[in-house]
Amino acid sequence: MYSSTFIFGTKHLDEEFHQLDKLIADAAKALPGYLGEEAWENRTTGLFSNVYYWESLEALQALMQHPAHLQAKAAQARWLDGYHVVISEVVRTYGNAELGHRMNVPAVNL
Repeated sequence: MYSSTFIFGTKHLDEEFHQLDKLIADAAKALPGYLGEEAWENRTTGLFSNVYYWESLEALQALMQHPAHLQAKAAQARWLDGYHVVISEVVRTYGNAELGHRMNVPAVNL
């Protein structure tokens, strides 16, 4: 399993941004290999984070090549005050089931 974390600051997020953001989220959910997502805001720094979970790097790459994602990437400077992307291989998940984390998958013992 893989995660892609998109960390960003914002400028003015207009209606076009929100429509494109929804298109990207809907496209991700429709792709084979999409496992889930979550979003976070750090109120101290003002940064946001969207984390997507994928079965494979190929599934993640399919979103990166989606027309809505390419459109957003080309226009990001209008809406974002910088961004950083972290692609990670998830080797283990564990914790309290009561938390209801989206990635409640069997742990991999290393």
